[in-house]
Amino acid sequence: MAVPKPEELKNLRESFQAKKQACFILGASGETGKELLAEVLKQQLFSKVTLIGRRKLDLEGPPYSSVKQEVVDFEKLDESAAVFQGHDVGFCCLGTTRGKAGAAGFVRVDLDYVQHSAELAKAGGCRHFILQSTKGADASSSFLYLRVKGEAESRVKACGFDRCSIFRPAVLLCDRRESRPAEWVTRKVLGAVAYVCPTLYSVPTVTVARAMVNNIVMPAPENQKVEILENAEIHALGNIK
Repeated sequence: MAVPKPEELKNLRESFQAKKQACFILGASGETGKELLAEVLKQQLFSKVTLIGRRKLDLEGPPYSSVKQEVVDFEKLDESAAVFQGHDVGFCCLGTTRGKAGAAGFVRVDLDYVQHSAELAKAGGCRHFILQSTKGADASSSFLYLRVKGEAESRVKACGFDRCSIFRPAVLLCDRRESRPAEWVTRKVLGAVAYVCPTLYSVPTVTVARAMVNNIVMPAPENQKVEILENAEIHALGNIK
C-alpha cells in the first residue's frame, strides 16, 4: 500500500468532500467506533452520517448536527432494511467478546450481524464497505475468535461491493469503559512494548479510526476490489493527520 504524503492526502480529502457522499457507522458505541465517529466529524468529509445501532447515543451540540441515529433490532434486521439505503460508504465496527456474550452470542454478533448488515448495505447501494476485523483472522483457524473473524471477512467479500477494505488491527489500545482487569493489564504491558516496537503487537483505536477515514479518500488499488490492511499498514496510514 502506497501511503500518501500529507499534502497529497489534503487534496484527496478536498476532492472527496466535494462529492457530498453519505456514510453509516455500525458499532459507534464501541471503542474504535466512537473514535471513528469523532474522526469522521472532524474531517467533515460526508454530507450525512448515520449511526445504526441497538440504542441511541447521547450526542448533543453542533458537531453532531449532520448525524442521524437509527435504532434497529439486529435479530429482525430485515425490518430495518430502509435505514441502510442511500449511503455511499459503510463502516462496520460491530463486535463483542466470548466472555461478555458467550460463544453463541459472540458468533451471532461478530458473524451473523456483520454478514446481514453487509448484505443490506449492498442492497441499499453502498459501494465501499470498511470492516474492522483482527490480526490473524482465518476462517480455517482452530481458535473460535480468529475463525469467526475470518468467516466474517469471507462473507463480507462475497457481498460483491465495488470496494471492500478489511482492517486487521492487533491488540487495540484504548481507555476502555468496561471493567476487564486482565485485559487492562495486557493493554498496559503492550502499551509499554509499543514504545519499542510500535507496530508489532498493538495499535491505538484512534490510529485505526484515522486509518479507516484516510483509506476512504484514497483511490482503490488497481484491479483489486478487496484490500486487506494489516497492523503495520494501519499504523502507517493512521499516523497521517
